[in-house]
Amino acid sequence: MQWHQERQRVLAENVANADTPRFQARDLAPPQFDRSRPVGAALTLTRTSPAHLAGAAGGAQFQLSRNGGFESRPSGNAVVLEDEMMKVANNQMDYQAATSLYSRGLGMLKTAIGRR
Repeated sequence: MQWHQERQRVLAENVANADTPRFQARDLAPPQFDRSRPVGAALTLTRTSPAHLAGAAGGAQFQLSRNGGFESRPSGNAVVLEDEMMKVANNQMDYQAATSLYSRGLGMLKTAIGRR
């Protein structure tokens, strides 16, 4: 659910910068659940240069994906609002599905212990 929240923030930044010259749309890469990583280990961004900022605590957990489209305006802006709104809608549906599954799982646990 945190990944969906962070992705929503990144997509909202893309929409907000739809008119900013030379702005490139960003997206989050889907999380990879690697079995070799210890359980509970934090996912962090890789700093490729010491000049890069460390980033905010909320946004440093997931990797960015710049696999955007090839469409660009004369100003250099590569944000396609239709694509971004489709991503926002898909992200919202996935978040709602995760929330529903969580709620139903919690309801089953409550029923199992007799608190319902």
